[in-house]
Amino acid sequence: MAGRAATSSAKWAREFLVKRVSSNPLGGAIRNCSSSAPGASSTPKVPHFSKKGRILTGATIGLAIAGGAYVSTADEATFCGWLFSATKVVNPLFALLDAEFAHKLAVTAAARGWVPREKRPDPQILGLEVWGRKFSNPIGLAAGFDKNAEATEGLLGLGFGFVEVGSVTPVPQEGNPKPRIFRLREDGGWVLSMVKECWRRHQALRHLRAMKLNRGKSGPGILGVNLGKNKTSEDAAADYVQGVHNLSQYADYLVINVSSPNTAGLRMLQGRKQLKDLVKKVQAARDEMQWGDDGPPPLLVKIAPDLSRGELEDIAAVALALKLDGLIISNTTVSRPDPVSNNPVATETGGLSGKPLFNLSTNMLREMYTLTRGKIPLIGCGGISSGEDAYKKIRAGATLVQLYTGFAYGGPALIPQIKEELVNCLERDGFKSIQEAIGADHR
Repeated sequence: MAGRAATSSAKWAREFLVKRVSSNPLGGAIRNCSSSAPGASSTPKVPHFSKKGRILTGATIGLAIAGGAYVSTADEATFCGWLFSATKVVNPLFALLDAEFAHKLAVTAAARGWVPREKRPDPQILGLEVWGRKFSNPIGLAAGFDKNAEATEGLLGLGFGFVEVGSVTPVPQEGNPKPRIFRLREDGGWVLSMVKECWRRHQALRHLRAMKLNRGKSGPGILGVNLGKNKTSEDAAADYVQGVHNLSQYADYLVINVSSPNTAGLRMLQGRKQLKDLVKKVQAARDEMQWGDDGPPPLLVKIAPDLSRGELEDIAAVALALKLDGLIISNTTVSRPDPVSNNPVATETGGLSGKPLFNLSTNMLREMYTLTRGKIPLIGCGGISSGEDAYKKIRAGATLVQLYTGFAYGGPALIPQIKEELVNCLERDGFKSIQEAIGADHR
């Protein structure tokens, strides 16, 4: 039996290499070359890999062969756990690569199904219903990771309760000059200045929506679409309205992003009058469309962590008055709190994300929960890298939470780890459901 498994694994590895060569996933790093000269062989020629490329490829193939042998003796749940654990071996190799290239490679891997797929059901204690949608767990992936909705199905398959794509702009736009992702490894953070090229991925969204309709609301996860404005646009409201018309039919929820620090003037839309006018126009655009029994997708606003108490009060007042469906707290920060301020990378222009953002964003989350009196669902985002971090956000008032930088550093194995740790936190404090823990610090 072991011999057959090893033979099968070797065969799979050969097929994997052929597909890798012919599909050219890394933008020309591996090319299917053939000569037009007489007698030339049509066999694909594999050019020389860099040392880092050979290490990454060798590790991937080794894990595939080992997995093929292991699966013959393991049940599905055990094998699924092994696959997620195995990514801990590969993920550190991404740190050897340029940060933006590593990001693109991770998105490509998810888009092509080269990542584990979670087969184990989520613990019932983590399930909850928000906006009439059933979430199998409250752990989501924040916007920015899959800007162009290329890898949505693969990312949902990792076990996230929901995935948010975008920001999606109405028309393509040039990205900021490279480099535009800077790692702060010692502090577990990034500095991001990625106003990247974004465009409408209707086919990808339509495919995912069809899959979700086939499986129902409690199927593979919830899809959020984060709407942005073009950096050269003079009419921000028109950009968001166009996003609603083009994309809302594919979304389980929509987000108005008015808080990216990398789009000049965008954060001015967080002012009381500006935000009120904008939200009214976007709500009207959504409500004038034809909707089925489920109704229109909920509308949220994503805000910055660098707001004063007065600005938070204004946003809370608008959210309550216009009956916003939710707020995401928060985007990246332009501040450089200690000890990041001493890091040379901190001088780079862009928004700071990751662990250094945790306290700032969590304190703002707690404040907004008080200002909105717990009447509006809040999504806590910023600095989560463990189940304990997620739990603190939930106790502070978050109904759902989102990862980004923590996922980039921790890889797929972080997702089941956070869920397991979150269950332990809930049971430790005597909660029977995630719903009971929301806003517990305020009681």
